[in-house]
This record gives sequence, C-alpha cells and structure tokens, in this order.
Amino acid sequence: MSTFTRHSTKAASALVIAISAVFFTAFAQADENSDAKRRNPSSKLYIADVQGMASINTGEKIEDITKKSVYSAEGVVLETAPESQNAIVLSNGTGISFDPDTRLEMQRFLQEPFSPNRTDLDVEPSVSQTNAFLPRGAVGLCTSKLVAGSTMTYSTRHASVSIRGRKVVIETNDNETVVSLLEGDVTVRGDLMTGGQSLEPGQQAIIKRTSNFEPPEITIQPISQPDMKRLGDKVALACMARKTVYFETAERQNDSSDGVFNQTDAAGNDVLVPVEVLPGTLQPVFTISPYKITAPATR
Repeated sequence: MSTFTRHSTKAASALVIAISAVFFTAFAQADENSDAKRRNPSSKLYIADVQGMASINTGEKIEDITKKSVYSAEGVVLETAPESQNAIVLSNGTGISFDPDTRLEMQRFLQEPFSPNRTDLDVEPSVSQTNAFLPRGAVGLCTSKLVAGSTMTYSTRHASVSIRGRKVVIETNDNETVVSLLEGDVTVRGDLMTGGQSLEPGQQAIIKRTSNFEPPEITIQPISQPDMKRLGDKVALACMARKTVYFETAERQNDSSDGVFNQTDAAGNDVLVPVEVLPGTLQPVFTISPYKITAPATR
C-alpha cells in the first residue's frame, strides 16, 4: 500500500512539473511576442490639411481633428462634414484627400518596422497591409511606390478595389461606385464576383448593383476631359499632402512631452514620428556691381 502511495505521489509530482513547464513556456512565448510587439512601431496617420469640420473616431473617443495632429491609424473612422474637406498622410507614404460628407473606415492598416534615414522618400518604407471601407463620399489617393508584399484594398458597398499605385479616385453613394485611375495599376471586383477587371490609366469603372442576389454591373470607359480636370484636382490635393511630411523611426522619449513631432509611446521603445518637410533654404546670391569691376590695365 505504501509502495503504491509513493508511486502515486511521484506521478502526481511529475504531472505538476510537466504542467508547470507547459504554462511557463506558454507565458514566456506570450511575453516574448508581447515584447516584440512593443518594439514594433504601430502605423500612424498625420493630418496634413483641414478645411471646415472633420472628426476622427479612435474607438475610445470622437474628436475634431486639427492640422498636424497624429493618430494611430488602424481601426479609426474619419468623417468630413458637408462643405468640408481634409487630407491625411499614412505612415506608408499614402496621401488621401477627402471630399465633403465622406466617411472612411480604416479597418486594417499594419506596417512592418522600417529603418530610419531613408534615401528615397518616393518608395514605401516597408511592407504594409491596408484594408479600408468607404461607405459614402469620395477620396483621392496618391501612393508611394509599393514594395513587394504590400497590399492595399479599398471597398465600398458595390465593389472592392485592389490598388498597386499610384493615383486613384474612388467615389461612392447608395446607387453606384466610380473608380477612376489617373496613373498606376488597379483591379476592380464587384461584390459577389470571383474575378476582377484591371484598369488602364485614363479609364474609370462604374459599378452598379441591379439586384441583391446578382453581381453588380461593371462598365469600363475612358475618363472624359471635364472629369479628368475634376479628378486631377482631388489627386493633386493628396499628392501635395504626402509631400509635406514623411515618417521615420525614433527612440521613445523619456519625458512627458506630447508634441506633434515628439510623440511618446508608453508601449515600446521605438515609435513612428512624422517629420515635416520644409522648403530648402536658398543660398544668397552675391552680385557685383559693374562699377566695381576693374578693367585690365593696358600696356
């Protein structure tokens, strides 16, 4: 009886040790993943311009946006009021201009860490994944050159748009979605459709739903000249916005500062900070009066 008890006690002790080892390994891996997550800077957005009233819903609060403010990008909802517009820049180098009465939901925006002191600001700084939903309004997109592995999808009630660059306008309402490509490469797929149709620069796709049980109709046509001017203005605002700022990795500041260009992040050591692009300072040009030019001596 005592022998059986001793064996049972040893077996129970071994089981406890095994379970403890499993939990310890799991906690260690979770802590390691947590540390890695803290070391990776989160994606950001920068408010480049605001005209009128516009708001942002961060999930914790809804507030009016102000120029040069910075937010974590994933999960936010941006809205412009009627007769208002604004422009933002994402940390992957994408500029977005908003028409009046527009709502954009950044459902997913993940960006891998990137090295500071980049030399080519026209190329995306690292691989990123973007999924956004546009239930109403219009946005103009001006993107960087996307690196291999990046994905960018904007969806509406009628279609999804896979964007590979570089100048696109998406307009949507209850009845239809219009996707206009000015430069670059996009693929448009209607809701309930398995395939997609690619656009060439200068083309637009008009997607209309005729039935709730059938795929929508997609019409591809050239952009008219009057429309080209109007759409070009939307994209120009997005391109001007993305030229005002770029993001770089910076060490976390160990102070209580909360300035726009000195962001702190209590969750990690590295953060993405926006760097404002200022016009270059021109060197003064010195001119010499002709009266001070001494003529060469004659022999």
